[in-house]
Amino acid sequence: MNGEERRTQLIDILSKSDAPVSGTVLARKLQVTRQAIVQDVALLKANGQQIFSTSRGYVLMGNNECERIFKTIHSDDDVEQELTLIIDLGGKIKDEFVYHKAYGVVKADMNIKSRKDIAEFMQNINTGKSKPLKNVTSGYHYHTVTADDVQTLNEIESCLRERGFLAKLNEYEPVDFRKNEK
Repeated sequence: MNGEERRTQLIDILSKSDAPVSGTVLARKLQVTRQAIVQDVALLKANGQQIFSTSRGYVLMGNNECERIFKTIHSDDDVEQELTLIIDLGGKIKDEFVYHKAYGVVKADMNIKSRKDIAEFMQNINTGKSKPLKNVTSGYHYHTVTADDVQTLNEIESCLRERGFLAKLNEYEPVDFRKNEK
């Protein structure tokens, strides 16, 4: 198991626990050292996870929704198809952002939860002078997606990959956002 898979499992364990989980228990379950757990927790926190350390172990705070950031690429003609794929599989699209070499992260809230939201977004894009944010970076962009469980996010990721929408990270991008799950 690689580090990303281990961190995904770590989040899964914490999200299913009603009580704090000690680093020792996590290390045993994930078959790594306690120090590896400490490092994984630090990485997850740096990526926005709300993990708190207590005297009895780690606690995942939040609303029990899972979250993952997907880096995607496609044409303007595929925007609606990408958004619909995510929604139809049970995801909610919190935002879209781009990582620009000169400007850094440029982000826009989307809060798309339904096909109606998609239709309104598409109407705004199609009737205005604005273009999708992804066009600033030649089609590459990120979406923060939430779902009820990790399996749903995995299915969304798989379908994005099958449709050719999933993009690889470049060496200048600071963090692998894909496994940022709450």
